Amino acid sequence: MRLLQGIDTNGYYITKSFTKDKAIPPYAILSHTWGADGDEVTFEDLNNGAGMDKPGYEKIRFCAEQARQDGLEYFWIDSCCINQEDKAELSKAINSMFRWYRNADRCYVYLSDVSTAKRKVNGDVCEWEAAFRRSRWFTRGWTLQELLAPRVVEFFSRQRRRLGD
Repeated sequence: MRLLQGIDTNGYYITKSFTKDKAIPPYAILSHTWGADGDEVTFEDLNNGAGMDKPGYEKIRFCAEQARQDGLEYFWIDSCCINQEDKAELSKAINSMFRWYRNADRCYVYLSDVSTAKRKVNGDVCEWEAAFRRSRWFTRGWTLQELLAPRVVEFFSRQRRRLGD
């Protein structure tokens, strides 16, 4: 399992590999929907010091900051912690996913299509709950395992605000 751990002196996120389950430190895990092709930061981007200009980089920043606030040094995001060019690694990761979510100290659900900003729709104030119910996150194939496996699941809007507070 490969985890992200803070940033180096150049401002790039550091990846660290763990080969034995017993050696894996406490970590947060991010559940999210992927953006358009090319929007997500990949494992290759991180290794090349690239991807900071991609829209998906905001999710990495969010997860790092939230994990730090929760006292966790490490965090995991599928789009950049798995080398998707390595088919054997990708297959192993897919088969390990439930365990990785189950073993996470916290799971942050980042709902990029949910806004906590109040706005008027036909004269009525539109609250975040309606957008939450319509979120694309609920239509994905992985949602059930990512909702059930972790011990703690917290939902966040695109403004990085915890939903339900």
